[in-house]
Amino acid sequence: MTDADSRVPPEWLEQQLAYDADAFCGTVRVDDWLDYADSMPETFVGEHPVVDGHPHVHGANMGISAGMYRTCGGFPSVAVSEDVALITAVVRHGGVVARRVQPVVVTSARRDARAVGGFGDYLQKLELRLSSRETA
Repeated sequence: MTDADSRVPPEWLEQQLAYDADAFCGTVRVDDWLDYADSMPETFVGEHPVVDGHPHVHGANMGISAGMYRTCGGFPSVAVSEDVALITAVVRHGGVVARRVQPVVVTSARRDARAVGGFGDYLQKLELRLSSRETA
């Protein structure tokens, strides 16, 4: 799965399948930081290490096998972070999750946060923390 404001590489599905896992959690890269502070890209990368085994779940770059999706009962009925809840269910059911750097999905820095607790909201909160540190 990915988001409408994201771009996946041509081999996106093939790369996910190559890990032979029940689920895949990939990384994202923001390509347009809009009017965010110049230090936002570095701050984001500092909080999102680009290493295999990373702890992040990005709905813009994840996948799940049909069998595991059925085993988990699909997406849980939650207001936000349904991607995180689904991966949590995969782990709870003993599924293997490939948390890999590649393939990377390019996503937007979306100023118009669609959901409280979503990626756009996260970026705005990160900006506030960064701003607080810079003025302290």
